[in-house]
Amino acid sequence: GFAMLGGAMIRDLAIASTAFEVDVKEVKKAGKIGLIALILGCVVPFAIGVMVAWVMGYRDPISMTTIGAGAMTYIVGPITGTAIGASSDVIALSIAIGLIKSVFFMVGTPLLAKFMYLKSPRSAMVFGGLAGTTSGTAAGLAGTDVRLVPYGALVATFYTGLGCLLGPSVFFLTVNAIFG
Repeated sequence: GFAMLGGAMIRDLAIASTAFEVDVKEVKKAGKIGLIALILGCVVPFAIGVMVAWVMGYRDPISMTTIGAGAMTYIVGPITGTAIGASSDVIALSIAIGLIKSVFFMVGTPLLAKFMYLKSPRSAMVFGGLAGTTSGTAAGLAGTDVRLVPYGALVATFYTGLGCLLGPSVFFLTVNAIFG
């Protein structure tokens, strides 16, 4: 059905449509803390991914940036890798690390929801900004409280877009300046 009706476009529309139930007043409540969560959510996983790449023996800036971007999400990794000319094996690694992160959030969110105080739309938006992975955030919040899914998914979708912009530009230039 996906191939006949548009493939990836249908998937992306389904992800974007999760934001249709969002109350704009609630989004405004996230304010600065939501923005800080979004920035930290992008920078921290990227840095961890770069360190993992270094430990695995990938010392060139292109590979390190691609694997770091994959640690953000399994969508940002291949987009970044393709944009900066990474090899297909490095792009595959970036997808793998992103999938591991996504599954972790899918499974771990319901188990740790009380500890993380995931009870309000604001907390879901902060969580979505920190977690970043749209599928992991949506599935994890669905296992916690279905009413929180649109809020977490909304910010996580912004995270993916921001990652796609930062990965092949600012993050690559930074890694290249440090390790290049």
